[in-house]
Amino acid sequence: MSHELYTRTNQKVYFAGLALDGWRKAEEGGVMNALALIQAEREAALFHLYGALLGLCHEIAGFYRLPNAQAPRAETLLDRALLEAAPSPEMAELVEMAQYPETWLGQLLAAYAQLFRPPEAPRKAKVDPSTPLIQAVT
Repeated sequence: MSHELYTRTNQKVYFAGLALDGWRKAEEGGVMNALALIQAEREAALFHLYGALLGLCHEIAGFYRLPNAQAPRAETLLDRALLEAAPSPEMAELVEMAQYPETWLGQLLAAYAQLFRPPEAPRKAKVDPSTPLIQAVT
């Protein structure tokens, strides 16, 4: 493998594809540990997609010789202050998309951040206190 910045991005996209294939196979197969395999492949896909995003940010930062070009987290490079200090059209697009949770980039960053949070029990809907517990039938 050459030591060009784009090779890491391509490699991570390929690895994410492998994880997605494994996820699909885990959903199709009726193996005993299917739920664990699905969760593992989902997390692997998120990990590699985030790595591809980071690789893309490194490519852009390297091309434009931006400060912090070797940052270990994509969020460091997707900062509006960094963009204002050294503007680039590609990074401007990414910074704008990262600000909106409904975009693919916003969803990817939120899902990746969720990997590092402790699991939470599902929340139960509260019952309206004005609802009678016993209904009278006439």
